[in-house]
Amino acid sequence: MQAVPEHFEFATDRAEFRALPGRAGVELYRAHIVRHAFEPHTHEAYGFGVIEQGVERFRYRGSDHLAPPDSIVLMNPDVLHTGRAETLGGWRYRMVYIEPAVLADITGDAGLWFDDAVVERHRPLGQHLSRLLEALWQTKDPLAFDGLLAQFVAGLRPYAHSPSGTPERSAGRFTDVIDYMQAHLEERIVLDDLAAVAGLSPFHFLRQFQAQYHVTPHQMLMARRLYAAKQWLAQGVAPAEVAARAGLTDQAHLTRAFRSRYGVAPARYQRQVSN
Repeated sequence: MQAVPEHFEFATDRAEFRALPGRAGVELYRAHIVRHAFEPHTHEAYGFGVIEQGVERFRYRGSDHLAPPDSIVLMNPDVLHTGRAETLGGWRYRMVYIEPAVLADITGDAGLWFDDAVVERHRPLGQHLSRLLEALWQTKDPLAFDGLLAQFVAGLRPYAHSPSGTPERSAGRFTDVIDYMQAHLEERIVLDDLAAVAGLSPFHFLRQFQAQYHVTPHQMLMARRLYAAKQWLAQGVAPAEVAARAGLTDQAHLTRAFRSRYGVAPARYQRQVSN
């Protein structure tokens, strides 16, 4: 990887995305993070990865998790999470983000859910999956890419199950609130607006929302704004227009917020996924 000091405050930190033309709904990511701390963010995709070196600490579904070398990281779609180094030398890792419809197509099973955020008891599997992630990054052959992706997903399948009964999927209480956020990303949203959608008093809504999602409504709104920005950038929309669509103050606001969540400047990300 090339050093990308414009992405981070610290030159020790590096990150890079890659998308394969012709395979929509799949995005590769690799990074070495020493000092950067990722703010809460989300992906409307499954996030699967392997820690290659060092230890990561991240908050996910209301709990802190540690991911050591050769451990497998499993994240469900649309769940906010953070990330920072637990060890002095940081942590190096690879991820693949797979949209739910693509994962369902690969496995033949829609709605899979992963309870374990970190699997560290099967180091040989972690090493095998890491090699597959490296091969996915290197190949430019679409047929080879799809075959490697299917192998990777097959390695994770034992950790997946039906989502029935899981808190995030069974409690749809605030679905209308999330939909309202999504439909009004470019607007100024206040607590009273969201509470009215939920049919609760403002601070009762705030308490219940935090109990459900382990983040504040503002953190959820910003995560959705930045994920939408990520999608628009990948489609080639100019960063200044993306900032306006996402309800951010200006392009500088977009740059700061995007870096803090994805570790990459918006313009750089746009170039990486368009190659």
